[in-house]
Amino acid sequence: MTDFARLAGLVLSGGYSKRMRQDKAALLVDGETQLARAVRLLQTVCTDVFVSVRPDQIADPVRAAYPHVVDELDNVGPAAGILAAFAHRPDNAWLVLAVDLPLLNAETLAHLVRSRATDQMATAYISAHDGLPEPLCAIWEPASHAALATFVAEGRHCPRKFLINHPVRLVPLLTPEALANINTPDEYAATVAQTRNGASP
Repeated sequence: MTDFARLAGLVLSGGYSKRMRQDKAALLVDGETQLARAVRLLQTVCTDVFVSVRPDQIADPVRAAYPHVVDELDNVGPAAGILAAFAHRPDNAWLVLAVDLPLLNAETLAHLVRSRATDQMATAYISAHDGLPEPLCAIWEPASHAALATFVAEGRHCPRKFLINHPVRLVPLLTPEALANINTPDEYAATVAQTRNGASP
């Protein structure tokens, strides 16, 4: 591994969207699906961008247009996508992005990349909500791969708890709302109304 592993992008889209009751990747925000928007934003800072999917989502029309990384583990949440990405390209660092961040902008991603600490396991934003690491808008270095695999094998699945307990560079958010996610129909409706009233996502 070099000090500056090549950075690839990964959109985590393999969730079941149970609280939303419909596929969050397919939801439209400002006329664009959340998945298409996340891929487009990652392409501003990464040459190669992949979409994390469950095996049953490979042929899904929303996801089929993009290169896939297929989850090999079930019922472990976002960690499955991160581990699948490392299995696909173990020498890459991965800028991992949740699919449901409708207020994220390119400058937030660019600032994270500029702040990257390659001597740490990850570079992550500090949550505006609770001051903890934000694992789903973060750069995961190759050094985190084996440790995350062990963490999951031990039955621990929360990427945030992993970052709390490992060497990570924490970066203050430029705008607190940039990493607000949407999990319910009411949150989605509020976000759509916000963007229609002139708040640029």
